[in-house]
Amino acid sequence: MIRLYMSMSLDGFIAGPDDRPGQELGRHGFRLFNWLDDRLAPGVNGEVYGEAMATGAIIAGRRTFELAGRWGGDHHNGVPINILTHHIDPDDVPPGTAKFYTDVAACAADARAAAGDRDVMVHGAGAATALLAAGELDELELHVVPVLLGSGRPLFGFDSTPVELELVRRLEGRGVTHHRYRVLSS
Repeated sequence: MIRLYMSMSLDGFIAGPDDRPGQELGRHGFRLFNWLDDRLAPGVNGEVYGEAMATGAIIAGRRTFELAGRWGGDHHNGVPINILTHHIDPDDVPPGTAKFYTDVAACAADARAAAGDRDVMVHGAGAATALLAAGELDELELHVVPVLLGSGRPLFGFDSTPVELELVRRLEGRGVTHHRYRVLSS
């Protein structure tokens, strides 16, 4: 199962305005992750965080990877990190288990194989959009935070036919509602 995990504002932004190195989530964007203060505590937020950390591979977009400091080569537990990018510079060797891909289907296939019987975690709007367009995104886990950022980086910004989703789970956490959707058509 390839599943997007994304915190977002109620108005659909995953980062505030002016996201860049040194201000990775934009102005006020860190507000979207306050729910992670409960990540190690019993309860819904801890449960959802635990599920994310039990994934067996990562797919992320190049921009997310770079803004996250390449996760120091290890997102969690040494799982493979597959990075979608438009161009691979042969002199740029990513750290740890990270590997660059320009082919979405190959990236998804390798991530599924590496994860085995565990899920694949997706990070980044660009990666999510590319996987969705290729028919490779199975589910979306959206952590909706009750805040209106007003502007910033939207989760999806593509011009396409509607994508049909089915709500398969909704959990109320402290300061967040976790929605899981199955992708029915893309």
